[in-house]
Amino acid sequence: MNAQIRKLFYVFAFLFVALVGMSSYWLWRAPDLEARQGNPNLVVRQLLIERGLVLAADGETVLARNREQEVDGQTWYRRQYPQRGLTAHVVGYSTVQRSRTGLEESLNDYLTGSNADLATLLDRAADTLRGITRQGNDVVLTLDANAQRVAMNALGGQCGSVVALEPASGRVLVMASTPTYDPNLVENRFRQATRATGPCDPASPLLNRATGGFPSPAFIPGSTFKVLTAAAALDSGEYTPDSEFDDPGYCVEYGQRVYNYSDQAGPRAYGRVDLGDAVENSINSVFCNIGKELGPRVILDYAKEFGFYEDPPLETPGDERAPSGLWSNGRLFDPDDPNQIDPGRLAFGQERLLVTPLQMAMVVATIANDGVLMEPHVVDRIVAPDGDVVSRTRPDEVRRVLQQQTAAALTPMMVRVVSSGTGTSAQISGVEVAGKTGTAETGRPGENDTGFVAFAPAGAPRVAIAVYLQNQSGTGGATAAPIAKAVMEAILRSNP
Repeated sequence: MNAQIRKLFYVFAFLFVALVGMSSYWLWRAPDLEARQGNPNLVVRQLLIERGLVLAADGETVLARNREQEVDGQTWYRRQYPQRGLTAHVVGYSTVQRSRTGLEESLNDYLTGSNADLATLLDRAADTLRGITRQGNDVVLTLDANAQRVAMNALGGQCGSVVALEPASGRVLVMASTPTYDPNLVENRFRQATRATGPCDPASPLLNRATGGFPSPAFIPGSTFKVLTAAAALDSGEYTPDSEFDDPGYCVEYGQRVYNYSDQAGPRAYGRVDLGDAVENSINSVFCNIGKELGPRVILDYAKEFGFYEDPPLETPGDERAPSGLWSNGRLFDPDDPNQIDPGRLAFGQERLLVTPLQMAMVVATIANDGVLMEPHVVDRIVAPDGDVVSRTRPDEVRRVLQQQTAAALTPMMVRVVSSGTGTSAQISGVEVAGKTGTAETGRPGENDTGFVAFAPAGAPRVAIAVYLQNQSGTGGATAAPIAKAVMEAILRSNP
């Protein structure tokens, strides 16, 4: 008899464990199952959830909210974006017909209160049984709403992007991309939402040019990449700020002359110069020869330390971010054979280099932060409906990229760019700005990619910025630097 009771006990124990296990499994799988388009209850379930708000850094500017609608005695919630295209690429959209993008997608579990915490899941199940509306968590971003508006206005109708970071923390203060779109139109007027035009083909208003996306980053860095080359030259110990060069106005690569251009009015010989002169005046021939001396492997290895060849870290969906690096035939190109890379053109930001503004903002933020790379983040905190903070993003150090003395030596060279070199249009009254201009040839006559990277104040940096524009006839100093100036001024005013 005892043996039979034991067997019966084991059977019941097994069944109980199986029941608990299966119940837990379906609770944990609920968010995934809800997200499946084949789920016949998906539409109604989505509309019954009061998604959390998305707010700018001030905690007051609403970037995403809900619009209530009474249907058959039920309250349905549809998403609404009060700022229209201001932060469309970061926040994204959440629709019934076209799914989600941006933070609306990547933070969907938090915004719907489905974040996989057992207590939350049990509370949610109990609320469902009681017929209580499910509420999501609010998301507070790091974006400075005023500076974001300044960036979008400054970009105007151009195809371009602005990214501004807080160097010491990695907080994303601005992430602007144009052309933009109105996410309020996506649900029912999708064609109208994507009908943007601009001086680039295609205009691709849904593409976040700040972080890249399929198939690759959008911008050739040109001479803005020289800050990375100069950092590698100094940090490797092969060069010092006093290293001297003879500039005849060109360097010779594979038997061909590569002339000084980009930010100058035309070919020009500077004669005897040091590294600081080369940075200040963006002298191609000097960087071309540095590239040949260092070799492409050294430069690319330093680029990888800054984050190249990896998707730039951010909370947005992975398919909305693309790695910077050499690209060939739509794919990242990182050959073992250095003979497959032109070291001179690589050193001054041409070759087959493509970058995201976020990546280049990370480069200058690292220099501004004494050589330490911080992980960028656009989410400050997630707040539960009862006001409790569910999670808060803390500054996260990725790694030390440069020796402190390297960053210290490079900073005054970049200051000279703005004070008396190619970036004077970025000067801010009473503030010392360290920057670098860039004008990249695209292979199409009269169509350059232009850029400007900077940080300020140079002695105690509070903002690092990258501005890039497509299809420009001017230089980076004339087109991108004024935009950077306007955005930096807005940030420094609001973050004294």
